[in-house]
Amino acid sequence: MHNPQLTKEGKLQHLLTTEGLPRAILNQILDTAESFVGVAEREVKKVPLLRGKTVCNIFFENSTRTRTTFEIAAKRLSADVITLNVSTSSQSKGETILDTVNNLTAMHADMFVVRHAESGAAHFIARHVAPHIHVINAGDGRHAHPTQGLLDVFTIRRYKPDMHNLRVAIIGDVLHSRVARSEIHALTTLGVPEVRVIAPKTLLPQHVEKLGVQVYHDMNEGLKDVDVVMMLRLQNERMNGALLPSAQEYFKCYGLTPEKLALAKPDAIVMHPGPMNRGVEIDSVVADGGQSVILPQVTYGIAVRMAVMSILAGNSE
Repeated sequence: MHNPQLTKEGKLQHLLTTEGLPRAILNQILDTAESFVGVAEREVKKVPLLRGKTVCNIFFENSTRTRTTFEIAAKRLSADVITLNVSTSSQSKGETILDTVNNLTAMHADMFVVRHAESGAAHFIARHVAPHIHVINAGDGRHAHPTQGLLDVFTIRRYKPDMHNLRVAIIGDVLHSRVARSEIHALTTLGVPEVRVIAPKTLLPQHVEKLGVQVYHDMNEGLKDVDVVMMLRLQNERMNGALLPSAQEYFKCYGLTPEKLALAKPDAIVMHPGPMNRGVEIDSVVADGGQSVILPQVTYGIAVRMAVMSILAGNSE
């Protein structure tokens, strides 16, 4: 079956999910991002790869950090950037997603970065745009957040280059986390031999082990000898009903403290896709400590998003 993200020649046409993306394309994105990391250190933080192109950020759901890093990434590639916070504009007047997209297409946008609360929204838009337009999924429902997954994998690769020898633990609200799904698909495709998920049963999707992960409910067991500790945000806004007794109880069992981190390897890195709930998922001592790479993740996010946009634009030519 043809992958809707790829052209007939097997090049990247849209970035909708890390699921099913070939290892070669994942590596192409990560290697290209490597070449953009240095751009931020230059006096003129710009390269001309997207000059004359228009990138349109369409956010049907709020997200300051993802929106800002996409904006910075597009501007560093010299693109013109339009950002629409659609929740406050045409959608509230009853305009459909496709009306919004068709109007932007009429304004000659070349690339859409889409965030939506409904799973599958970016796929839907990708099916309805002209062949020269590229769609990037900036998060859809519980489904996928491919650039966040890729920037996390990029961060892991920078600190732990031997991907074939790693144990990665993903901890917390896996059930509501599109980042966790995107990460698991990317890590397993890139040959990471052991990906663990650690969470209470109420915060794990059914049949999660089918994704190729090992499941743990006990933090002490799950953290033993891991190289990477990825904490997830508790997504209270997506929870229905009482999935947890209390934030304090959650922190006691699943919050990352110095004592729990000591069970991982001494050189393990600590990650969090943000925004953090300090004292709920992670102790401030750990978040701000020497093993934390949470701020570098944000920096690398710009390079990874620049890489995705430049590859998509290059594939149009």
